[in-house]
Amino acid sequence: MPWPPAALSRVFAELAPLSERGRDGFCGAAGETLPNLRSHLPLCAPSAPPSAQNPAREVHVSGSAEMSCGPDRALVTVKVSSTKNSAAEAKNSVGRRLDYIVQSLQKPGIQAENITVTKDFSRIENAYHMEAEVCITFTEFGKMQDVCNLLVEKLDSSVIISPPQFYHTPEAIENLRRQVFLCAVGNAWRKAQEVCQLVGQSLGKPLLIKEEETKEWEGQIDNQQLSDLAGSLSIQQKIQSATIYASSRVFLNFEVNKKEKKKKT
Repeated sequence: MPWPPAALSRVFAELAPLSERGRDGFCGAAGETLPNLRSHLPLCAPSAPPSAQNPAREVHVSGSAEMSCGPDRALVTVKVSSTKNSAAEAKNSVGRRLDYIVQSLQKPGIQAENITVTKDFSRIENAYHMEAEVCITFTEFGKMQDVCNLLVEKLDSSVIISPPQFYHTPEAIENLRRQVFLCAVGNAWRKAQEVCQLVGQSLGKPLLIKEEETKEWEGQIDNQQLSDLAGSLSIQQKIQSATIYASSRVFLNFEVNKKEKKKKT
C-alpha cells in the first residue's frame, strides 16, 4: 500500500503589535497591505486584554510527524490429532506428542500464561478421534522461529503448525499514538523557536496546542496482494505487512516576548 502524501507544514507568524494593524490587514515593509492572520486562524483568547503600552505578539505554527510500530506479538497454533480403534490408544498417541510440545516450549523460557491447550475427543463410526490444539503467544520472534523449526524437525506430518499471526497489543498502539503526537508538537515548537530567533524575538509560553488531524494505516501491501502472496511471504514480509503507521498534524500558538538586551558591565 503506498504511503499517503505527507502533509506540508506551514509556519504562520504575527509579530506586529495589534495597534499597528488595520481592520483587514497591516502594512508591510514596502507599504503593501498584508492579510490579517487573525481573521483566518483560530487563536486562544488571552487571559487579559493587551494594554496599549504592552501589545500582544504571537507566533502561529503547524507541525507534523509520522512514525511506525512493528507488531509486538505473534500467535502460532499447533494441532495434534489421532484416530484409533481404541479410545486409550487415541489419547496416548496425542498425549505423548502434546507433552513433547509443551516441554519444547518450556526450555526457551516461554511463560505458562502464553500457552493455551485445548483438547477435543469424539467418536467417528467405529473409531475414536482425539485432537489437541496448542496456542502459543510469542514476544520474541527469533525464539518463535527456533521453536517452530524444532517441532517441524522432531514431529511427524500429523502435527500441523500454522503460520504465525502478527499483531499489536493495545498498549503498543496507544504508545505509538502518543509518541507521534509529541513528535509533531516538538517539530512545531522548534519551528516557532527558529522564527523568533530569525526576527530577533524570544519565544514565550504556549497559548494553544491543538491536534488537527491523525491518520493510521497498516502495512505497505494491500489486502488483495496479501491474499495472493499469503503462502509465499517471508517472516520479515509478514512483519512488514503487519506494521502500523501513524501520522499527526498539530497547530500551536505561542506568545512572543521582546528579546532582552544584555546590560553592559
